[in-house]
Amino acid sequence: MRRVVCPGSFDPVTNGHLDIISRASRLFDEVVVAVLINKTKQGLFTIEERISMLEEVTREYGNVKIDSWHGLLVDFCRQNDIPMIVKGLRAVSDYEYELQMAQMNHRMAGVETMFMSTNPLYSYLSSSLMKEIVKYGGDVSGLIPELVHEGLVKRLQQH
Repeated sequence: MRRVVCPGSFDPVTNGHLDIISRASRLFDEVVVAVLINKTKQGLFTIEERISMLEEVTREYGNVKIDSWHGLLVDFCRQNDIPMIVKGLRAVSDYEYELQMAQMNHRMAGVETMFMSTNPLYSYLSSSLMKEIVKYGGDVSGLIPELVHEGLVKRLQQH
C-alpha cells in the first residue's frame, strides 16, 4: 500500500490545502492528513475542531484519513509506517525552508518528501491571511470551504 502524510497546522484549512490533499489522494492509496500540535502556539481552533473540519471537507475522498501529532514528523512516519511526506509549495521562499526540512527528514529516517506546486489559483492563500482578512470584516468566500468560513467568522466575532 502506498501511503503518504500531508502535515500542517490547518488553522484553518484552506482551498490550497484541499488542492494538495485531493491531488495526493489520486496518486496514493492512503493520504494521512496530520494536524500539528504545537504546544508553544495558541491556535484559533482547537486540534479537535481542526480534525473535525478536515474530516468533513475531505469526506468525498475515500482514502484520506485525519490524525494529529506532537513532536518530530519522522517519528509519526515511523510509528505509522509512512515512507513519504507530501508538501505544497506556493513560492520559492517555501522551497528553501521545505528543502532543508526534507533533507533532514531523509537523513534522520529515510523518509522521502514529494513537493507539489500549488495551483496558481491558491498560491497566495495562507491560514494566517484568511484569519487576518476575516478579522477585519473582509470576505474570503471561495478561498476556504463554506463550513470553515462559517466557523472562522463565528470564532472571530467572539474575539
